[in-house]
Amino acid sequence: MSLASGLAVLTPLVVEFPFEWNYVRSIVRVSLYVSLTAVALSTLVSLPVALLVGFKEFRGKTLLTSVINTGMGFPSVVVGLVVLFAISNQGPFGSWDLVFTTEAMIISQFVLAAPVITGVSLAAVSSVEQNVRDAAYALGGTRVDVAIVTIKEARYGIATAVLAGFGRAISEVGSVLIVGGNIAASDGTSVTRTLTTAIQLEAEQGRFETAMLLGAILVVLVLVVNAIVVRLGNGGGRYG
Repeated sequence: MSLASGLAVLTPLVVEFPFEWNYVRSIVRVSLYVSLTAVALSTLVSLPVALLVGFKEFRGKTLLTSVINTGMGFPSVVVGLVVLFAISNQGPFGSWDLVFTTEAMIISQFVLAAPVITGVSLAAVSSVEQNVRDAAYALGGTRVDVAIVTIKEARYGIATAVLAGFGRAISEVGSVLIVGGNIAASDGTSVTRTLTTAIQLEAEQGRFETAMLLGAILVVLVLVVNAIVVRLGNGGGRYG
């Protein structure tokens, strides 16, 4: 595409939206802040759970594993409704004033990402051969040492789990729309508007150029995260 035709495409955006790039940057910033925070918190909770369930035999383990697997496909709009009820004035956390905030969106994405990260991490941890753990114990390793060895062996699988959780979080529309409200300030700065909710809004209002731009940014972000996961897996180990 020539420079002239490229300018012809961009001109309507600039004329119609004088804050276009501020709008886009703020949406990307909010999306990354919400999704990365939710995935980081989910990983901190999910990985210990995956290690515990993978290492231990206890009553109800099969049931817990089934619950985790069910949570991986839990409808996002239901999650949004549950979180909205919990943080509404009538809910148990109503005094925290979280409705239509990024914190509410983080909670929603945390609930969606945690089962995915837990389930995939559990599969990766369970695939590490028992003799690896036995060797760590034989060398005088503690439970923490054995856990670290297991994580190293399963690191690519765990990285894949984090990627899956990130993909689940950043591509979410329904739940973040319910708890976040898709809000932008009068100058175009995103308050709770994410890439996915903005794409939906722009497409509904016929601003397809902006929707396509936001969609391209979303794809690039996912590809960058995927490249990081592949890079982490190149170091070797069972999943390398």
